[in-house]
Amino acid sequence: MTQPSFFDIVGFGPDGWGGILLAGALMTFAVAICGMILGLIIGTLGAWAKVSGGPITRGLAEAYTNILRGVPDLLVIFLVYFGGSAVLTNISAFAGNTGFVSFPGFIAGFLAVGVTSGALNIGVLRGGLKAVHPGELEAAQAFGMSRMLRFRRIVAPLVLRHAIPGLGNSWLNVIKESSLLSVTGVAELLRQAQVGAGSTNRPFDFYIAAGIIYVAIAALSGLFVLFAERHYSRGTRRL
Repeated sequence: MTQPSFFDIVGFGPDGWGGILLAGALMTFAVAICGMILGLIIGTLGAWAKVSGGPITRGLAEAYTNILRGVPDLLVIFLVYFGGSAVLTNISAFAGNTGFVSFPGFIAGFLAVGVTSGALNIGVLRGGLKAVHPGELEAAQAFGMSRMLRFRRIVAPLVLRHAIPGLGNSWLNVIKESSLLSVTGVAELLRQAQVGAGSTNRPFDFYIAAGIIYVAIAALSGLFVLFAERHYSRGTRRL
């Protein structure tokens, strides 16, 4: 009997796994987007604490950064997943139920990814904030701009101009971190590739296909980052 080709296995035919791999890629993208948003929120608060906060907030932000940078990402995923499951199980037991209650893998995934990416984003956004010249803020204040207007029209565009390359690297790191969520049963890309490899005994084909999809996501992300960098660098001289 003729063995199916690589394209038969990973394609969208009747026996192909293309649709399942695509669904896994969409799950990877969803986890990464949610995790990146959370990481940007944490990064913004942490960068503000390091630049403009008091001694306590600066110390908390510094401790958060050092701890999260020193802890493996997989350990953070385990802590969030099993810690959340323990909390839900205790709440369920208090209500009179018995048995283990699993924490939703998707929520655990983007929380863990967001917490770890937030530590990196703090450094990136802090550098962007420090690059904003005080004279630009003083000029905006002299024109009578409110604090929110100064942030929207002066601070945010200037910070993004300097921070976009670093945030692009953070995004790619989030995409790769999402592959670790397969240990919690989240049906992301690598998990679907593992299932397909075990079901067909063709691991090389599925892992090659997953690698191609990851590279495609990274390439498209790179184009988006380049476009954003050019957009926020309008009016500046290129070296």
